[in-house]
Amino acid sequence: MIQQTLLDDLHARIIADNPCPELAQQATQLVMGAGNANADIVFIGEAPGKNEDEQGLPFVGAAGKFLNEMLAAADMRRDDVYITNIVKYRPPNNRDPLPEEKKAFWPYLLQQIEIINPKVVITLGRHSGAYFIPDLRISADHGKPRKVRYGDKEFLVIPLYHPAAALYNGGMRQTLIDDFLMAAIVARTV
Repeated sequence: MIQQTLLDDLHARIIADNPCPELAQQATQLVMGAGNANADIVFIGEAPGKNEDEQGLPFVGAAGKFLNEMLAAADMRRDDVYITNIVKYRPPNNRDPLPEEKKAFWPYLLQQIEIINPKVVITLGRHSGAYFIPDLRISADHGKPRKVRYGDKEFLVIPLYHPAAALYNGGMRQTLIDDFLMAAIVARTV
């Protein structure tokens, strides 16, 4: 599969380019992404957490378990989609990624998306959502699909709350599930 080879090459280039040396130095490893390299749907979070840093895979902690539940509810599996983050190294103490860190990794994320060529990009949380939709207000815009253009590429972007939001605020759980199921329906009809 050519896409996986290209993603592996991109992984090696990020390590060689070392766009955020201070992040790389304190992280266990680069967390590139996981799933189907030819997926119709790409999920994008903000940055790896502790579990992700240890395992080298995105969304494997508590938020990842909830993401898996939502995928199952939408009759999807992790192998059907591709999951990644804007920032590929864990920020210290799970802090939010800094604007300059997101900016440093942005070109690599766009290359990832170009390689996979999905029909839909689903952002998980305001950090990734705002990079695709600069005027994003997650509380007002969650679940609302928007066409976004970068260069000659156009994507359908659906911003969702981050799965961790439901872990911290139980009242968000149903909102996230409802948005997720709607996003899955939209993705299948594009």
